[in-house]
Amino acid sequence: MRQRHSFHLDRGTHSVTVNVRSGWITETELLVDGKELAFHRVHGRGVYPLPLSAQPTGESPVPLSVRLERTGVPEHPLACVLVLDDTTHPMPERTGH
Repeated sequence: MRQRHSFHLDRGTHSVTVNVRSGWITETELLVDGKELAFHRVHGRGVYPLPLSAQPTGESPVPLSVRLERTGVPEHPLACVLVLDDTTHPMPERTGH
C-alpha cells in the first residue's frame, strides 16, 4: 500500500514543499515556490536520512536543502527539516491532503 507524506514551510520569500510517495517505488520531490527543483526515486521504502538540495532562482537566490529522516513513531514515520542560511527549520507535516 502506498503512503503519502507532505511537508510545507513558508520561509522568507520562498514557499518550500516536500512530497513523499512510498510503496514499491518511493518518490520524493522538493518544490520551491511551486516549481520542482529536486527529485529522488528509489525502489523500495527509501534510505534515510535523505538530503535534497536546490538553488531557487530570483532576485537573491539562496541555496537551501531539506533532510528527511525516519522518526520511529508509527503515527508520523517521517520528519523533515529545511536548512536555509545554516539554520535548521522543522517542516510541519500537512494532513488531509
